[in-house]
Amino acid sequence: MSFYLDNQAAKPVDERVLEEMIPYFRERFANPASLHCDGDIATDVLVESRKKVADFINAPNASDIIFTSGATESNNLALIGAALRYQKKGKHIIISEIEHISIHNIAKYLEKQGFKISKVAVDQYGIIRLDKLEKLITDETILVSITTASNEVGSVQPIEEISKITNEHNILFHTDAVPSESVIPIDVEKLPIDLISLSSNEIYGPRGVGALYLKKGVRVNPIIIGGGQEKGLRSGSENIPGVVGFGKAAEIMNREMDIEAKRFTVMRDKLIKNVLETIPKSYLNGHPTKRLPHNAHFRFDYIEGESLILGLKEHNIAAATGSACSSKTLEPSHTLISMGLLHEEAHGSLLVSLGRTTKESDIDKLIEELPGIVNRLRKMSPLTPPEILKQKN
Repeated sequence: MSFYLDNQAAKPVDERVLEEMIPYFRERFANPASLHCDGDIATDVLVESRKKVADFINAPNASDIIFTSGATESNNLALIGAALRYQKKGKHIIISEIEHISIHNIAKYLEKQGFKISKVAVDQYGIIRLDKLEKLITDETILVSITTASNEVGSVQPIEEISKITNEHNILFHTDAVPSESVIPIDVEKLPIDLISLSSNEIYGPRGVGALYLKKGVRVNPIIIGGGQEKGLRSGSENIPGVVGFGKAAEIMNREMDIEAKRFTVMRDKLIKNVLETIPKSYLNGHPTKRLPHNAHFRFDYIEGESLILGLKEHNIAAATGSACSSKTLEPSHTLISMGLLHEEAHGSLLVSLGRTTKESDIDKLIEELPGIVNRLRKMSPLTPPEILKQKN
């Protein structure tokens, strides 16, 4: 039996979503660019799915949604596309220190193309400093990209305040909404956000499908050139089964998000309370209350996160040390370092992320096994003070 607590890295496809997709692999497989009746069917379902995703973020027009291969491509189209489109106005872009690794790497690419990149500092909880953001803005600034929430420590960012700042300065505002997409509603009618990156799998749809919301009047240059699909902004034959799945997942999430978020919060708080009370020298990373309902991120003194994950693996518990997209490097989390943690502190981290299939028994299993694993690893470390090992855990 597996206890899966790594939902920030990947989520299962909802059975209702899969059922909706299957006919478009076998019976309704036509290309929407075709002029025959089967092509018309594909066109209709493409339009319908686009509307479902638009409704998910309360976008006024379905045409504001551009389908992509995933959130990483959406981030590329948003940042590179906007940079190229508006470079005559200025070549300065602002991101935060805690952005997803894809945003950081896109920024590095843009720097090589002659753009200036500034990074907003965060506080000890991983929340960006609004005063620092304002000070970074210049006459050359054309775009600010700040995630809705940290995909690692779960701290929710002040998106409304950021949007007001960018709006006052007439600067484009992009947010990577993937970390919060399944637990916090997005309403573009209430927030003046210009570009939003979305992922299908984050809301229990298929992988390999994403979207970029483009507010009316906002323009970006295409980064994939071809047959001119998606209003010429994302060429390539549309992934109809994937788009159908994305649309169905968005439809379901619109109905069930509030209920799920409340359920996650109860389990998350139970886990945090038990870990901090039973394991000496354990800490919660991120803001204690302004955090994602399905995220619990800990650090433990005197152990390595990778060893902790292997220890959990022996008990069939799946968790993570941080972002899955950057886990192949031995470098400490850039998010934790930006929050002021030392390298050795950042290395002893554990990310637990809940999902639709998470049961309370999964949390109970982690609570049962984690203290023993931490204690065993500390006994193996020459850095652990003897008095820590004597404490009950």
